[in-house]
Amino acid sequence: MKNLTRTLDTILVLIALLIIMAGVPAYAEEEADMSQAQQAREEAAPIPLEGTAGPDNVTATAVLSLFNKYVSRGYVYSSHSMVIQPAVTFAYKGFAANFWGNIDTHETTTQSSVPENPNRVAFNEVDIKLSYTRSWGVFSLTGGYIYYATQYSKQTQEAYIAGALDIITKPVLTVYRDFDGYPGTYFNLAFSHSIPVPAVKDMTVDLGAGVGYMAGSSNYWRTYETYSCPPDATDCATGGYTGKKYSAFHDGMLMVGLTIPVVQGMTIQPMAMYTFPLSSDANRKVDDVSYNPSGWVGQNFTYGLTLTYNF
Repeated sequence: MKNLTRTLDTILVLIALLIIMAGVPAYAEEEADMSQAQQAREEAAPIPLEGTAGPDNVTATAVLSLFNKYVSRGYVYSSHSMVIQPAVTFAYKGFAANFWGNIDTHETTTQSSVPENPNRVAFNEVDIKLSYTRSWGVFSLTGGYIYYATQYSKQTQEAYIAGALDIITKPVLTVYRDFDGYPGTYFNLAFSHSIPVPAVKDMTVDLGAGVGYMAGSSNYWRTYETYSCPPDATDCATGGYTGKKYSAFHDGMLMVGLTIPVVQGMTIQPMAMYTFPLSSDANRKVDDVSYNPSGWVGQNFTYGLTLTYNF
């Protein structure tokens, strides 16, 4: 590919030389036109086949978020308490390492979590994410690994790949594959757009939306079904997770926020999110038991703020 790139570059140089040799401009206006034409040719140059990575210098970002509840992929992991979510990311030449945590100020049982210490403050989750990103013009591709160290459920691991387009809606399609505690695949298509606020430099109104599809692939994902018991049975279960594996359009999300610059490198972002089920199977319950073994997806309104500092 490098040889092909060099060949293309050589051809472009020869074409440029032929254009220049075809006639030397005699007036300043013609020189300006030639300069503009040269700039246009440079902007239209082919995208390097080998792609590009991130900046050569190490960058770091620290984030502190405060929310009224913890909702992820439509599942609710906290209720009637505030959650504090610190995070830090280090990046270098496309490689990134992210460490994220969740502190629940008053743990309670939800349809998707069973706390070890109910009604107490708990630092109940630490996620470690490693990734690599490479870009080709407006398109970028990221591959990575996530380890979920949770106290309210089984710990697990995922591999993921994400493709993104740097256009007005910034669409990102991510595929997560759990290969440990909950084998299955989760697909998420997300969109975002920031609108500058003319009155304040670097202030933006931020909009976002996303849809998710869940496809369970192990026996863990068998759905809940009811059974018929003989009239004279004395020890007969009336239901259990023995049905088909859960697979459905899962969760939707709408978000609005406001990014406010504080000082150089630091912003604060108040935001609100509305999450909701995308199908009847996503929020289905059978005899008041969740059809999905990981819990049903309900309608939830999440609000809070995020403080971000770029080093």
